[in-house]
Amino acid sequence: MHSFLSYLLSVHLLIFSAASSFLPSNLLYTQESPTAETEAQTPSQDANAPADENALGVSVTAPGAVLMEATTGAVIFEKDSKTARHPASITKIMTLILIFEALEKGSIHLTDTVTVSEHAASMGGSQVFLEAGETQDVETMIKCISIASANDACVAMAEFICGSEEAFVEEMNAKAKSLGMNNTHFVNCCGLDADGHMTSAYDVSLMSRELIIHYPKIHDYCTIWMDTMTHVTAKGSKEFGLNNTNKLIRQYEYATGLKTGSTSLAKFCVSATAEKNGMKLIAVIMGADDPKHRFADAIALLNSGFSKCKIYTDEHNKKLSALPVKKGTLNTVQVEFKNPFQYLSTNGEDFSAIQKEISVPEHVTAPVKKGDKIGEAVYRMGSEKIGSVDIIASEDIPKAGFSDYIKEIFLRYFS
Repeated sequence: MHSFLSYLLSVHLLIFSAASSFLPSNLLYTQESPTAETEAQTPSQDANAPADENALGVSVTAPGAVLMEATTGAVIFEKDSKTARHPASITKIMTLILIFEALEKGSIHLTDTVTVSEHAASMGGSQVFLEAGETQDVETMIKCISIASANDACVAMAEFICGSEEAFVEEMNAKAKSLGMNNTHFVNCCGLDADGHMTSAYDVSLMSRELIIHYPKIHDYCTIWMDTMTHVTAKGSKEFGLNNTNKLIRQYEYATGLKTGSTSLAKFCVSATAEKNGMKLIAVIMGADDPKHRFADAIALLNSGFSKCKIYTDEHNKKLSALPVKKGTLNTVQVEFKNPFQYLSTNGEDFSAIQKEISVPEHVTAPVKKGDKIGEAVYRMGSEKIGSVDIIASEDIPKAGFSDYIKEIFLRYFS
């Protein structure tokens, strides 16, 4: 009996001694200098670095203009881009964003029935002549807005989503703020001239990018040249033609959208989207004197952008090695690049000169949460830093407790 108790005591002391020697080493944390690997890369630059205003060497007649590369958000050309102006129907880009957000959330569906109110039916300007009490499904309303720029359909959808146009406009302004549209204030959802209803060319490019990047299905609607809808009212059933207000859909081979607008105060505006060889551009024109100059300015910007710009994307095909973890329930954590890296060039740079430097610590200390920044990949062209991408944790690693240490000790010494 005595020998058995001595044995148990010896085991207990061994466990305690092992735990004591194990815990301190795990509790020690020294900030190591990052390790770096350098590998030759194909071209790339930081996504949002704006290009020189005159990099394209092109001029536009309209007082306000922007050319943006959609994937990176880089501004390639701008002319008085931050001045607030009347936007006319390019306001509807924000209306469409909120519609697609509601579809994404599942709060509305394409097949839902929308009943037209007296207020919606009373809208002037461009319209599809919806009548009070008439019903249409959500998808038909989207077509009416995207193709025919229908004010009545906009208001009907605003009321359907938020209960009133006023509540919907509050959501429009909140979304504008979240996108960094600092020179924008909406008063209505369709773009009719109103005091204080203003935005800038740059802000229009921001909301255009939001729409086409997050909801590319919009192109299925805004590229339709002609379509029809059917009015079903107390007077009977009548077909009504929808004709696209954006003539670039027919005039410019790379056009993919997006929205036109014109009022007496706004004059002629357009947010023109186009894609060629994988590059997506957004040309915003505000305040043009006539439709001809509006579209000519947009085409000039798009052509110059496609001819002088090139974009590099690093998709990070090489998987990163797991990093050691101290004080964690696991010994390693898997890491990954937060997103692809892209660089836009307007001056014919040699992308083969770009190098990618991966900088991560020698170890991390638990707890680690999925998405935590662990390090970064820095891109350089020669000595110039052209951008970076965060390296983040791919998984959660909780901090180890005493029971975890005991478990590891048993596995290490008694298994």
